[in-house]
Amino acid sequence: MTNENDRWREMALSFGADLLGVADLAPARAFIAQQGGEMLASCPRAISVGVRLLDTLVDQLPNADDPTVVINYCRHGYDVVNLRLDDIVSKLSSRLQSEGHRALPVPSTGGTLPDRLCGVFSQKLAAHLAGLGWIGKSCLLVTPQYGPRVRWGAVLTDAPLTPGQPMDERCGDCRQCVDICPSGAFSGRPFREDEPREARFDVYRCRDYQNARRESTGLPILCGLCLYVCPIGRNKTRTD
Repeated sequence: MTNENDRWREMALSFGADLLGVADLAPARAFIAQQGGEMLASCPRAISVGVRLLDTLVDQLPNADDPTVVINYCRHGYDVVNLRLDDIVSKLSSRLQSEGHRALPVPSTGGTLPDRLCGVFSQKLAAHLAGLGWIGKSCLLVTPQYGPRVRWGAVLTDAPLTPGQPMDERCGDCRQCVDICPSGAFSGRPFREDEPREARFDVYRCRDYQNARRESTGLPILCGLCLYVCPIGRNKTRTD
């Protein structure tokens, strides 16, 4: 990392982030424009910010029939972390602007386009291009430190920062996320930039399963077994 990158990383950590990287968005410009429009695609780089999820929450995901588990996870695994990410990227954006750079914060992983069941900007793509991890067979961004147990936010910018290098996929023959999925939504195909998401993940099958579960239990939507089962996240010591 350059000294300038280090400065922004330390700033993000002081705001409550756990990971930060810089992505060159040029290779994905057409995809970004198609998903979120020309305003987003006009920025050449992204600062990708990650917040690690609490293992005590993720390790309870197999017990999603327990109302306490569901309510606690939805609050602290989604709502609070997404607000925290939005606060971090907002502060970074203000600092970037004050230093004369263009800065556009995009919603965290909680911001979703309902007609396409995707965000206005792919946080996973930015983190991948920033060299923070690879996209696994679950379509989650898998980090070497914490597996997929991270939520993401981003600031789009023209600040002259040094981009990271995307990581090669490291899942190998592992299919634990594919096999545990109760809706059978994953094909098990490794990520390829030239293939659409549908080649790997049937998001509508996942949605229908979760909606049916909500109707039968009366509880908020919660699954996350693909997040829970990834051996990279599960095998980390709880003191790292």
